[in-house]
Amino acid sequence: MKRIGIFASGSGTNAENIVKYFLESELATVQAVFCNNSRAGVIDRAHKLGIRCILFENEDLLNGTILKKLAECKIDLIALAGFLRKIPSDIIDQYDHKIINIHPALLPDYGGEGMYGMHIHRAVIENEEEETGVTIHYVNEEYDEGDIIFQEVIEIDYEDTPEDVQYKVQQLEYKHYPEVIEYLLNSLD
Repeated sequence: MKRIGIFASGSGTNAENIVKYFLESELATVQAVFCNNSRAGVIDRAHKLGIRCILFENEDLLNGTILKKLAECKIDLIALAGFLRKIPSDIIDQYDHKIINIHPALLPDYGGEGMYGMHIHRAVIENEEEETGVTIHYVNEEYDEGDIIFQEVIEIDYEDTPEDVQYKVQQLEYKHYPEVIEYLLNSLD
């Protein structure tokens, strides 16, 4: 049985979706949620689903604490789900091509530091884009610059608000992120 670790900083809807997707799976299970925000909604979601939640300070990412916790949990794949901190190189080196992120835009557009959530959807509308979507990519040392694994495009209607775009993009996230995780876990040795 493969073990997934989810890193999240926010409400946790993607994390919850991943947990539920793998509840009956014979391939994998979500072993733990790692959270750096003591007020994040993901904590309550994890507890309600019976998933261990490991709360940590941002410095724990840098001092080896989280790398040690990942090893203790025997994590095979790390999925970032609304996690807003950069992953340090020691974790990336240890989990080479085993850390993925979902981004609510079509990278390389609308990526980088500060580009997350509604910031992206507002920018997409302000720039009068005709399409947007989701990107699932490997994590490297730079924000949103890892190799792209999967993208799905949706059209934007001229009357769409940023909230409309957010809803459409979230539906893509909920559908595709667990499927891509499953695909990647099937390819691990």
